[in-house]
Amino acid sequence: MRVVSGIQPTGKLHIGNYIGAIKQFVELQKNNECFFFIANLHAITVPYDPKELKENTIDILASYIALGINPKKSTIFLQSQVKEHTELAWLLNAIVSVGELQRMTQFKDKSQKLRKEFTSAGLLNYPILMAADILGYKADVVPIGEDQKQHLELTRNIAEKFNKRFKKVFKIPEPLIKENGKRILSLVDPSKKMSKSLGDEHCLYIFENEKTMKEKIMKAVTDSGKEIIYNPEEKPGISNLIVIYSNFSNKIIKDVEKHFEGKTYEQLKKELYELLKEKLAQFKARKNSLLKNKQDLLKIMDDGRKKAQKVISKTVREVKKAMGII
Repeated sequence: MRVVSGIQPTGKLHIGNYIGAIKQFVELQKNNECFFFIANLHAITVPYDPKELKENTIDILASYIALGINPKKSTIFLQSQVKEHTELAWLLNAIVSVGELQRMTQFKDKSQKLRKEFTSAGLLNYPILMAADILGYKADVVPIGEDQKQHLELTRNIAEKFNKRFKKVFKIPEPLIKENGKRILSLVDPSKKMSKSLGDEHCLYIFENEKTMKEKIMKAVTDSGKEIIYNPEEKPGISNLIVIYSNFSNKIIKDVEKHFEGKTYEQLKKELYELLKEKLAQFKARKNSLLKNKQDLLKIMDDGRKKAQKVISKTVREVKKAMGII
């Protein structure tokens, strides 16, 4: 299968990013043709700091590789360096109505938050660029979080509409949603998804220092009762910690429940901290080593650009021909 996905360079990666996306990427690259990109063009659709964006781009690239994405098995590249992403997005603009874009839940939510600042046309057109990212590579599957389901559905609709109106050029991509860990929750408020936008106290960052990580885990909100069981409705806090433990220990949830049978919430937290300390230390060491050789990182990105461009440029030529563009 051909797999396509990307992550925005908008700040520090937390364990929700790792469990929900990057860990899945690492598994997928073993037996599939994978294109993983740094989505810096998506990052500029909301107010941002140019210096931070540049620094975060290199940081995310090093993080990708440190967390297990292998440049010899996967094509890793920077979205903005492959001009066909924006070219294809403009062509697809011609077959998407403004109404469809205005109905997107993420546009409604973000534009409401930005009301006093500035809502860009880029934010409205974000889903079309996302469609170009996917359709340009004729992806079979797209690993996504639940919050991207609506965008992928629009991508599928765009592909179907184009194929019907012009010529069958695009594949209809299928979503790939990870079940165990598809939604890692806030440590402070387990009714909400873990997100940087909620504040640092809500997140466990992958490259966080050990002292802060321990404090956050030990203070994590739990539930009434004493049993350590997976029950997201009645015990969302404990269930969230079980899911995190399950993903970093590679044990199924039933085995995690069995392991902690008769133990206290405090014991679960202490063991979770020790597990994360060991696992994340390996990632940190790898990332620090990579950042010492930035030229090597830039070469990886450039090699990825060449491979990606070769694939997507062929699709763009097919699209232009089908649309009558010389």
